[in-house]
Amino acid sequence: MKVKTIYFCSQCGNEYPRWQGQCTACGSWNTIVEHEAAPKSKTGIRRQSLSSGSTPATISEISYEDEIRFETGLGELDRVLGGGAVKGSLVLVGGAPGVGKSTLLLQICGNLTKFAKVLYVSGEESARQIKMRADRLGVGGDNLYVLAETSLHKVINLSAELRPEILIIDSIQTLYNESLDTSPGSVGQVKDCTLALMQLAKGEGITVFIVGHVNKEGAIAGPRVLEHMVDCVLYFEGEQSLNYRILRAAKNRFGSTNEIGVFEMQDTGLSEVPNPSEMLLSGRPENTPGTCVACVIEGSRPILAEIQALVTPTSFNVPRRNSNGIDYNRAMLLMAVLEKRGGLRIGACDAYINVIGGLSLDEPASDLATVLAIASSFLDKPIDAGMAAIGEVGLTGEIRSVSSINQRLSEIRRLGFTSCIIPEYSKTKVTVPGGLKIITAKNVRAAISSAMGI
Repeated sequence: MKVKTIYFCSQCGNEYPRWQGQCTACGSWNTIVEHEAAPKSKTGIRRQSLSSGSTPATISEISYEDEIRFETGLGELDRVLGGGAVKGSLVLVGGAPGVGKSTLLLQICGNLTKFAKVLYVSGEESARQIKMRADRLGVGGDNLYVLAETSLHKVINLSAELRPEILIIDSIQTLYNESLDTSPGSVGQVKDCTLALMQLAKGEGITVFIVGHVNKEGAIAGPRVLEHMVDCVLYFEGEQSLNYRILRAAKNRFGSTNEIGVFEMQDTGLSEVPNPSEMLLSGRPENTPGTCVACVIEGSRPILAEIQALVTPTSFNVPRRNSNGIDYNRAMLLMAVLEKRGGLRIGACDAYINVIGGLSLDEPASDLATVLAIASSFLDKPIDAGMAAIGEVGLTGEIRSVSSINQRLSEIRRLGFTSCIIPEYSKTKVTVPGGLKIITAKNVRAAISSAMGI
């Protein structure tokens, strides 16, 4: 039988009839890879439609009230999923090796086995290794079945025999289809195996969790089309040297993609952190220049984060600049505004910006706190430890209002702060919590003067 060869981009999944250097869809270079199409039913893996006997229906006739959600046993995970996992959904959990993906999924089995049959398939560990880790996490039960297997054909057949309500695959890079000549983990294998699992989830109503490792660029290893096939894409972030982990949704067909979940890695597994603000602010230095607190909204949750900056005269011809937790280009923009509109000559200084706790701040509401932290380090004047800052900074140096200002101020006051700098244009919309002093500022010069008394 003649094998058909196709080429597609490993970044966006766009297909081509022949190899070329650049993908015309996403613009990436050297991402076009060769893939041999699978022969039909060589291994007997059953291919089926998503639902048998489906017929067209008007939109008014379709009902989703029978959608079944169930809690996983971890409130932070349920928050990110939009209130719990959905029956018949396909969830991808991605992250760097060793960050805790397997621990997270094995840990939720302890609650899932109380009402459902769970099949945990591992291609990276033996059944004894999984048993040892389950005993350490306190996970067990007669409804938890463990299988050490890498063959897609055997996994599909055993699922048909066992008929579990929940299937966990750890990881998708180790699963392979014998009908393909490529090695496990290749883009062709990952794509084909994910398609088979999607058909299994939709056709049989099984909730499938699959683990996917990330590559050096931080994306799921394999074609990006894998992310388009699943219902939810969850990224598990955090440094192995740190105890805290952040779970965020990059895609969610059943809920918001703005929610995050915070966990702490302990000897007995992952522990939920219901109040991330206290965790992120723990150990914060007082009366030290170069630090300021911002309040950002992650989904429906206000979170306080500490932004630190270090500005020092450079010893090089070109100053060094680095940012961690804040977009580099955004940080350079704020420094340019601070020099032009704030009157601080930081162009000949090295500058380093860091967000404590590994949190990534994408919201413009953290602009003012970033500017104040840089100015505090440059002037070597500390900001009051009880002061926070909220506001977006424009190119002309003005401070613009942000959304959910009252919710942010309530969280700031709840954590013991006594004052907050906000945009002047927001003062008419503010409901001031008791014990919190509100300071308004029209531009960055006024904010620096109020924060450091100059």
